[in-house]
Amino acid sequence: MNTEQNTCEVTFHDKTYHCPISMVMDLIGGKWKTVILYYLKEESKRFNQLKRDMPDITEMTLSLQLKQLEKNGFISRTVFGDKPPVKVVYELTAFGQTFIPVLDALSAWAHGFSEQN
Repeated sequence: MNTEQNTCEVTFHDKTYHCPISMVMDLIGGKWKTVILYYLKEESKRFNQLKRDMPDITEMTLSLQLKQLEKNGFISRTVFGDKPPVKVVYELTAFGQTFIPVLDALSAWAHGFSEQN
């Protein structure tokens, strides 16, 4: 039995993952989180702008995914105004911006894959 320490282990928010990809999927996995990050990579957007970009997502799902991305530090939510209607803007944090090269690589891979098939 191999007793060497697993060099692939990573720890994030006091949780240890045995594979770095498991950590990434825990943070941005699912159908919509990566898509939301992709649409926020160029500019900040309001909720309805994101909804228009992704017409197949429900408002409840979009709201939940935005909250999870904010909790994990990928995006920030800024509220302008103190009386209704308030303006809420979502944008990538500095941490979220570090994910842009990954989004670009995924996009390039998708274009290449679709051209081959």
